[in-house]
Amino acid sequence: MYIRRSIVLWNLASSLTKLSRLHTHSADILSKVESMAGNSDTHLTRVLFCGPHFPASQNYTREYLQKYPFVQVDDVPLDDVPNVIDKYHMCVVKNMKLDSNVLSRAIQMKLVMQYGVGVEGIDINAATKYGIKVARIPGDVTGNAASCAEMAIYLMMGLLRKQNEMQIVVRQRKLGEPVGETLLGKTVFILGFGNIGIDLAKRLRAFGVKIIATKRSWGSNSQDSCQTNVHGDLVDEKGGHEDIHKFASNSDIIVCCLSLNRQTAGIVNETFISSMRKGGIDFLTVANSTISTVFMKPHHLDVIVVLHHV
Repeated sequence: MYIRRSIVLWNLASSLTKLSRLHTHSADILSKVESMAGNSDTHLTRVLFCGPHFPASQNYTREYLQKYPFVQVDDVPLDDVPNVIDKYHMCVVKNMKLDSNVLSRAIQMKLVMQYGVGVEGIDINAATKYGIKVARIPGDVTGNAASCAEMAIYLMMGLLRKQNEMQIVVRQRKLGEPVGETLLGKTVFILGFGNIGIDLAKRLRAFGVKIIATKRSWGSNSQDSCQTNVHGDLVDEKGGHEDIHKFASNSDIIVCCLSLNRQTAGIVNETFISSMRKGGIDFLTVANSTISTVFMKPHHLDVIVVLHHV
Protein backbone atom coordinates (compact mmCIF):
# COMPACT_ATOMS: atom_id res chain seq x y z
CA MET A 1 0.00 0.00 0.00
CA TYR A 2 2.78 2.36 0.85
CA ILE A 3 5.55 1.02 -1.33
CA ARG A 4 7.36 3.38 -3.67
CA ARG A 5 6.70 3.09 -7.37
CA SER A 6 10.28 2.21 -8.23
CA ILE A 7 10.18 -0.97 -6.11
CA VAL A 8 6.66 -2.24 -6.75
CA LEU A 9 8.08 -5.54 -7.92
CA TRP A 10 11.64 -5.54 -6.72
CA ASN A 11 12.05 -9.28 -6.81
CA LEU A 12 10.29 -9.69 -10.14
CA ALA A 13 12.37 -6.91 -11.66
CA SER A 14 15.49 -8.62 -10.36
CA SER A 15 14.44 -11.87 -12.00
CA LEU A 16 13.77 -10.12 -15.28
CA THR A 17 17.07 -8.26 -15.09
CA LYS A 18 18.88 -11.58 -14.83
CA LEU A 19 16.95 -12.77 -17.84
CA SER A 20 17.89 -9.68 -19.84
CA ARG A 21 21.57 -10.12 -18.94
CA LEU A 22 21.50 -13.55 -20.53
CA HIS A 23 20.09 -11.99 -23.67
CA THR A 24 22.67 -9.23 -23.89
CA HIS A 25 25.35 -11.80 -24.72
CA SER A 26 23.81 -11.97 -28.16
CA ALA A 27 21.50 -9.53 -29.87
CA ASP A 28 20.43 -12.37 -32.13
CA ILE A 29 19.22 -14.43 -29.16
CA LEU A 30 17.10 -11.54 -27.87
CA SER A 31 15.68 -11.02 -31.34
CA LYS A 32 14.74 -14.69 -31.55
CA VAL A 33 13.06 -14.62 -28.13
CA GLU A 34 11.02 -11.56 -29.05
CA SER A 35 10.09 -13.17 -32.33
CA MET A 36 8.94 -16.33 -30.60
CA ALA A 37 6.90 -14.29 -28.12
CA GLY A 38 5.12 -12.63 -30.99
CA ASN A 39 4.45 -15.90 -32.83
CA SER A 40 3.37 -18.24 -30.06
CA ASP A 41 1.87 -17.96 -26.58
CA THR A 42 3.89 -20.96 -25.47
CA HIS A 43 7.01 -18.78 -25.24
CA LEU A 44 5.44 -16.17 -22.97
CA THR A 45 6.20 -15.83 -19.27
CA ARG A 46 2.83 -15.14 -17.71
CA VAL A 47 2.54 -13.10 -14.51
CA LEU A 48 -0.72 -13.09 -12.56
CA PHE A 49 -1.79 -10.28 -10.21
CA CYS A 50 -4.55 -11.41 -7.86
CA GLY A 51 -7.55 -9.11 -7.53
CA PRO A 52 -8.28 -5.45 -8.28
CA HIS A 53 -6.81 -3.92 -5.14
CA PHE A 54 -3.56 -1.95 -5.17
CA PRO A 55 -3.91 -1.38 -8.94
CA ALA A 56 -0.65 0.57 -9.11
CA SER A 57 1.20 -2.73 -8.70
CA GLN A 58 0.12 -4.20 -12.00
CA ASN A 59 0.04 -0.83 -13.76
CA TYR A 60 3.63 0.02 -12.87
CA THR A 61 4.73 -3.51 -13.69
CA ARG A 62 3.20 -3.35 -17.16
CA GLU A 63 4.91 -0.01 -17.70
CA TYR A 64 8.26 -1.41 -16.60
CA LEU A 65 7.88 -4.48 -18.81
CA GLN A 66 7.05 -2.69 -22.03
CA LYS A 67 10.52 -3.54 -23.34
CA TYR A 68 10.05 -7.22 -22.46
CA PRO A 69 7.41 -8.44 -24.95
CA PHE A 70 7.92 -12.02 -23.86
CA VAL A 71 6.39 -11.27 -20.43
CA GLN A 72 2.61 -10.98 -20.13
CA VAL A 73 1.02 -9.31 -17.08
CA ASP A 74 -2.63 -10.01 -16.22
CA ASP A 75 -4.86 -9.14 -13.30
CA VAL A 76 -8.04 -11.07 -12.57
CA PRO A 77 -10.78 -10.92 -9.91
CA LEU A 78 -10.03 -12.84 -6.73
CA ASP A 79 -12.82 -15.36 -7.34
CA ASP A 80 -11.36 -16.21 -10.75
CA VAL A 81 -7.82 -16.89 -9.56
CA PRO A 82 -8.32 -20.62 -8.79
CA ASN A 83 -9.75 -21.17 -12.26
CA VAL A 84 -6.90 -19.55 -14.19
CA ILE A 85 -3.83 -19.98 -11.99
CA ASP A 86 -2.78 -23.09 -13.94
CA LYS A 87 -1.91 -20.86 -16.91
CA TYR A 88 0.66 -18.70 -15.07
CA HIS A 89 4.34 -18.95 -14.16
CA MET A 90 4.53 -16.17 -11.57
CA CYS A 91 1.87 -14.92 -9.16
CA VAL A 92 1.74 -11.67 -7.17
CA VAL A 93 -0.61 -12.57 -4.36
CA LYS A 94 -1.50 -9.17 -2.80
CA ASN A 95 -4.45 -9.90 -0.46
CA MET A 96 -5.39 -13.25 -2.01
CA LYS A 97 -5.28 -16.33 0.19
CA LEU A 98 -3.28 -19.01 -1.59
CA ASP A 99 -4.03 -22.24 0.25
CA SER A 100 -3.01 -25.77 -0.64
CA ASN A 101 -6.07 -26.27 -2.82
CA VAL A 102 -5.34 -23.23 -5.00
CA LEU A 103 -1.61 -23.94 -5.17
CA SER A 104 -2.25 -27.53 -6.28
CA ARG A 105 -3.81 -26.09 -9.45
CA ALA A 106 -0.76 -23.95 -10.23
CA ILE A 107 0.88 -26.61 -12.36
CA GLN A 108 3.19 -24.16 -14.20
CA MET A 109 3.92 -21.86 -11.27
CA LYS A 110 7.57 -21.15 -10.44
CA LEU A 111 7.28 -18.16 -8.10
CA VAL A 112 4.67 -16.70 -5.76
CA MET A 113 5.57 -13.34 -4.31
CA GLN A 114 3.98 -10.69 -2.17
CA TYR A 115 3.50 -7.07 -3.08
CA GLY A 116 5.10 -6.07 0.20
CA VAL A 117 6.34 -7.87 3.28
CA GLY A 118 3.64 -10.14 4.72
CA VAL A 119 3.36 -13.67 3.35
CA GLU A 120 0.82 -14.91 5.90
CA GLY A 121 -1.74 -15.41 3.13
CA ILE A 122 0.46 -17.98 1.40
CA ASP A 123 0.58 -21.62 2.48
CA ILE A 124 4.37 -21.84 2.31
CA ASN A 125 4.44 -25.56 3.18
CA ALA A 126 2.09 -26.31 0.31
CA ALA A 127 4.12 -24.11 -2.03
CA THR A 128 7.27 -26.00 -1.06
CA LYS A 129 5.49 -29.31 -1.63
CA TYR A 130 4.60 -28.26 -5.19
CA GLY A 131 8.06 -26.87 -5.93
CA ILE A 132 7.00 -23.22 -5.92
CA LYS A 133 9.34 -20.56 -4.53
CA VAL A 134 7.88 -17.87 -2.25
CA ALA A 135 9.34 -14.34 -2.08
CA ARG A 136 8.54 -10.93 -0.65
CA ILE A 137 9.76 -7.36 -1.01
CA PRO A 138 12.05 -6.47 1.93
CA GLY A 139 10.80 -3.34 3.67
CA ASP A 140 14.14 -1.88 4.76
CA VAL A 141 15.61 -1.42 1.28
CA THR A 142 12.52 -0.46 -0.69
CA GLY A 143 10.94 2.42 1.22
CA ASN A 144 8.07 0.31 2.56
CA ALA A 145 9.20 0.54 6.19
CA ALA A 146 9.86 4.28 5.93
CA SER A 147 6.46 4.87 4.38
CA CYS A 148 4.64 2.93 7.11
CA ALA A 149 6.63 4.80 9.77
CA GLU A 150 5.68 8.17 8.29
CA MET A 151 2.03 7.16 8.10
CA ALA A 152 2.09 6.14 11.76
CA ILE A 153 3.43 9.59 12.74
CA TYR A 154 0.79 11.26 10.56
CA LEU A 155 -1.93 9.35 12.43
CA MET A 156 -0.40 10.24 15.79
CA MET A 157 -0.32 13.92 14.94
CA GLY A 158 -3.85 13.84 13.58
CA LEU A 159 -5.19 12.32 16.77
CA LEU A 160 -3.20 14.52 19.12
CA ARG A 161 -4.18 17.67 17.24
CA LYS A 162 -7.82 16.50 17.01
CA GLN A 163 -7.89 16.76 13.26
CA ASN A 164 -11.55 15.90 12.80
CA GLU A 165 -12.70 18.42 15.39
CA MET A 166 -10.37 20.99 13.84
CA GLN A 167 -12.08 20.63 10.46
CA ILE A 168 -15.44 21.35 12.08
CA VAL A 169 -14.34 24.50 13.92
CA VAL A 170 -12.56 25.83 10.82
CA ARG A 171 -15.82 25.59 8.91
CA GLN A 172 -17.49 27.36 11.84
CA ARG A 173 -14.83 30.12 11.63
CA LYS A 174 -13.72 29.61 15.25
CA LEU A 175 -10.23 30.26 16.57
CA GLY A 176 -8.27 28.72 19.45
CA GLU A 177 -10.07 25.40 19.58
CA PRO A 178 -9.89 22.49 19.87
CA VAL A 179 -6.98 22.39 22.27
CA GLY A 180 -4.63 19.73 20.97
CA GLU A 181 -1.60 17.98 22.43
CA THR A 182 1.98 17.55 21.34
CA LEU A 183 4.13 14.48 20.91
CA LEU A 184 6.70 16.18 23.14
CA GLY A 185 7.04 14.29 26.40
CA LYS A 186 4.90 11.34 25.38
CA THR A 187 5.95 7.72 25.81
CA VAL A 188 5.69 5.68 22.62
CA PHE A 189 5.73 1.90 22.83
CA ILE A 190 6.94 0.19 19.64
CA LEU A 191 5.70 -3.39 19.77
CA GLY A 192 8.08 -5.25 17.46
CA PHE A 193 11.36 -3.48 16.73
CA GLY A 194 12.00 -4.62 13.17
CA ASN A 195 12.47 -2.56 10.03
CA ILE A 196 9.31 -0.49 10.49
CA GLY A 197 10.00 -0.04 14.20
CA ILE A 198 13.54 1.17 13.53
CA ASP A 199 12.41 3.67 10.89
CA LEU A 200 9.66 4.89 13.19
CA ALA A 201 12.08 5.39 16.11
CA LYS A 202 14.46 7.36 13.89
CA ARG A 203 11.70 9.80 12.99
CA LEU A 204 10.19 10.01 16.47
CA ARG A 205 13.47 11.05 18.09
CA ALA A 206 13.12 14.60 16.77
CA PHE A 207 9.76 14.99 18.56
CA GLY A 208 11.23 14.61 22.04
CA VAL A 209 9.41 11.42 22.97
CA LYS A 210 10.48 8.55 25.19
CA ILE A 211 10.73 5.38 23.12
CA ILE A 212 10.27 1.95 24.66
CA ALA A 213 10.30 -1.16 22.52
CA THR A 214 9.99 -4.91 22.72
CA LYS A 215 11.60 -7.55 20.58
CA ARG A 216 11.69 -11.31 21.06
CA SER A 217 15.47 -11.27 20.94
CA TRP A 218 17.91 -8.36 21.09
CA GLY A 219 21.22 -9.26 19.45
CA SER A 220 20.69 -13.00 19.36
CA ASN A 221 22.94 -13.36 16.34
CA SER A 222 25.76 -11.38 14.76
CA GLN A 223 23.48 -9.53 12.34
CA ASP A 224 21.03 -8.54 15.08
CA SER A 225 23.94 -7.58 17.31
CA CYS A 226 25.32 -5.19 14.71
CA GLN A 227 21.87 -3.73 14.14
CA THR A 228 21.35 -3.30 17.87
CA ASN A 229 24.63 -1.42 18.20
CA VAL A 230 23.78 0.87 15.30
CA HIS A 231 20.25 1.63 16.49
CA GLY A 232 20.75 1.18 20.23
CA ASP A 233 20.48 4.88 20.98
CA LEU A 234 17.00 5.00 19.45
CA VAL A 235 15.39 3.10 22.33
CA ASP A 236 15.23 4.35 25.90
CA GLU A 237 14.01 1.08 27.38
CA LYS A 238 14.17 -2.37 25.81
CA GLY A 239 12.09 -5.38 26.69
CA GLY A 240 11.06 -8.83 25.55
CA HIS A 241 7.72 -10.45 24.86
CA GLU A 242 7.15 -10.93 28.56
CA ASP A 243 7.18 -7.14 29.06
CA ILE A 244 4.45 -6.15 26.59
CA HIS A 245 1.71 -5.67 29.20
CA LYS A 246 3.96 -3.67 31.49
CA PHE A 247 5.09 -1.47 28.62
CA ALA A 248 1.49 -1.01 27.46
CA SER A 249 0.49 0.26 30.90
CA ASN A 250 3.30 2.86 30.82
CA SER A 251 2.66 4.15 27.29
CA ASP A 252 0.70 7.04 25.84
CA ILE A 253 0.90 5.68 22.31
CA ILE A 254 1.36 2.11 21.11
CA VAL A 255 2.51 1.20 17.62
CA CYS A 256 2.34 -2.47 16.68
CA CYS A 257 4.95 -3.33 14.05
CA LEU A 258 4.83 -7.11 14.22
CA SER A 259 4.77 -9.49 11.31
CA LEU A 260 1.83 -11.87 11.43
CA ASN A 261 2.83 -15.45 12.14
CA ARG A 262 1.95 -18.24 14.56
CA GLN A 263 3.91 -16.59 17.36
CA THR A 264 2.38 -13.11 16.98
CA ALA A 265 -1.23 -13.87 15.95
CA GLY A 266 -3.63 -12.54 18.59
CA ILE A 267 -0.99 -10.81 20.72
CA VAL A 268 -3.15 -7.70 20.82
CA ASN A 269 -6.04 -9.31 22.68
CA GLU A 270 -8.40 -8.31 25.49
CA THR A 271 -5.68 -8.78 28.11
CA PHE A 272 -3.33 -6.49 26.21
CA ILE A 273 -6.00 -3.85 25.62
CA SER A 274 -7.07 -3.87 29.27
CA SER A 275 -3.47 -3.32 30.37
CA MET A 276 -3.21 -0.04 28.47
CA ARG A 277 -3.05 3.18 30.42
CA LYS A 278 -6.47 4.43 31.51
CA GLY A 279 -7.46 8.04 31.07
CA GLY A 280 -4.64 8.83 28.69
CA ILE A 281 -4.62 9.35 24.94
CA ASP A 282 -3.83 5.74 24.17
CA PHE A 283 -4.30 4.59 20.64
CA LEU A 284 -3.08 1.69 18.65
CA THR A 285 -1.56 1.60 15.19
CA VAL A 286 -1.36 -1.87 13.73
CA ALA A 287 1.07 -2.53 10.89
CA ASN A 288 -0.13 -6.10 10.35
CA SER A 289 -3.16 -8.18 11.27
CA THR A 290 -1.82 -9.17 14.68
CA ILE A 291 -4.81 -7.84 16.54
CA SER A 292 -7.08 -10.47 18.05
CA THR A 293 -10.22 -11.13 16.06
CA VAL A 294 -12.39 -11.08 19.17
CA PHE A 295 -12.19 -8.33 21.77
CA MET A 296 -14.23 -5.42 23.04
CA LYS A 297 -12.92 -1.94 22.30
CA PRO A 298 -12.35 -0.36 25.73
CA HIS A 299 -13.80 3.04 26.50
CA HIS A 300 -10.38 4.58 27.13
CA LEU A 301 -9.00 3.68 23.70
CA ASP A 302 -9.34 6.55 21.25
CA VAL A 303 -8.85 4.71 17.98
CA ILE A 304 -7.62 1.51 16.44
CA VAL A 305 -6.03 2.02 13.04
CA VAL A 306 -5.02 -0.82 10.77
CA LEU A 307 -2.11 -0.12 8.42
CA HIS A 308 -2.16 -3.24 6.29
CA HIS A 309 1.14 -3.17 4.37
CA VAL A 310 0.28 -6.34 2.58
